[in-house]
Amino acid sequence: MNTNGFPRALLLDLDDTIIDDTSSVATGWTAVCQEAATEAPGLDPALLKATIYQVRDWYWADPERARIGRHDLRAASAWIVDEALRRNGINAPRLGATIANRYRDLRDQDVTLLPGAIDAIERFKSAGIRLALLTNGGAAGQRAKLDRFDLARHFDYVCIEGEFGCGKPDERVYRAALMALGCAPSDAWMAGDNLEWDVFAPMKLGVKGIWLDRLQKGLPPGSAKPDRIILSLSELL
Repeated sequence: MNTNGFPRALLLDLDDTIIDDTSSVATGWTAVCQEAATEAPGLDPALLKATIYQVRDWYWADPERARIGRHDLRAASAWIVDEALRRNGINAPRLGATIANRYRDLRDQDVTLLPGAIDAIERFKSAGIRLALLTNGGAAGQRAKLDRFDLARHFDYVCIEGEFGCGKPDERVYRAALMALGCAPSDAWMAGDNLEWDVFAPMKLGVKGIWLDRLQKGLPPGSAKPDRIILSLSELL
């Protein structure tokens, strides 16, 4: 550990840690369900949205299904919407894909940097901390985010699930980052919004796990405790 209290290396998540990837979820689904109601007479947009949420939660709850879905989010969203339409008694070929693609377009359009994130990263760098970015998801989609916000230049190592061959919480992801940065687990921190992927999995290897609770929801009942809880990356400075 550096004498200034900082670690030698800091591993960071991307989505909802550096960029805001989910604030537009509710408004996006509301918009596309209302648009869909004009294409399918009798369709209740509020009921469709509620059903989409039910199917979505079921779909992403399975780790293996989620792993496959992350590599093609548009296909995953189309399947979810198709199933929601079916449950609502709507037989409209191609409508599911239309709704899903429109939703994904809105999501992509509304992705933005979280306030203060880049400033914090630049200050970590100026403190001599080696940085790694570890993100799950398909190669094309995650690389597009990095390119859009010119993020890769800030990091000494970038690991994208779709390029690396596996993703968090597989311990190979964290070990590869530590090796690339030339750092022992005890001299590294990892910060992110996902308790399992960004906190507890690296903690098992001896990395200090820091949970970013930017929505201030607090830990789930019965949850283990991270080494630290923050509301923004700037709190680490």
